[in-house]
Amino acid sequence: MAASGAEGRVREWARAQVAAGRARVVLVTSGGTQVALEARPVRFLENFSSGRRGAASAERFLAGGYGVCFLHRARSAFPFARRLPAPGPALLDLLREGDGGPEGRVEVALPGLAPALQAYRRARDAGALLALEFTALDEYLALLRAAATALAPLGSSAMFYLAAAVSDFYIPPSEMPEHKIQSVDGPLQITMRMVPKMLAPLVRDWAPEAFVISFKLETDPSLLISKSRQALETYRHQAVVANLLETRRTAVTVVTRESETKLVLSEEEAARGLEIEDKIVAHLEAQHRAFMAAK
Repeated sequence: MAASGAEGRVREWARAQVAAGRARVVLVTSGGTQVALEARPVRFLENFSSGRRGAASAERFLAGGYGVCFLHRARSAFPFARRLPAPGPALLDLLREGDGGPEGRVEVALPGLAPALQAYRRARDAGALLALEFTALDEYLALLRAAATALAPLGSSAMFYLAAAVSDFYIPPSEMPEHKIQSVDGPLQITMRMVPKMLAPLVRDWAPEAFVISFKLETDPSLLISKSRQALETYRHQAVVANLLETRRTAVTVVTRESETKLVLSEEEAARGLEIEDKIVAHLEAQHRAFMAAK
């Protein structure tokens, strides 16, 4: 979808949230971006992300009464549908033929799918969930700006939950080879430019009254909190969800200018079906309410 069309669509959806009495909305970004290496692209640089965290968080926000605008990578995890296996033998093994012979009904034997389907239909029928899809980095950046501009009139009741894995590097179109890079030319050497940081204009210009959360993923524990605090100082947003690659499914630290709150998922909680996103969203919902009350 073109950014111009997306802005109008998000603006109309935001008005509908107000009319429906939803006091808070959230833009959840999810999945990884793709950067082309050629003008007529055959090869790409990918920021890998399954989108599981964004999809799980979107479900929690919907359950908490938020309107959710879900800006996600094409074919990444989607709220409620993430419980389905990827296409392939695992999915086919779950299918069962129902009544009606060869052309009859096909049923899915997947425990837990019915409640997810019911929750999705409630969100869809209430108009609480709006999905926007991207693949390439430039699509993501344009859609983020369009959505932020459309949500800005909601002021402090809008939250931005920036969980997407966005590339830090790209090749400007003017510097791309026109055709496929040839292996006969020898080892590949490319120079990539830094992607302009969108967090600064989002906080300063596009939606200056909104509650903004970024994510920081590191592999070195000694860098995690210091880099999160550096981001808060640089961009002046409200919170960073800091996590390490190895433990991202069970532990995060929510860093603000005033505090550091560690959230940990115990084995007992995991056995009951809870996910770390339950704790992340519950904590940030409380912070968002306090932020709105202070305005």
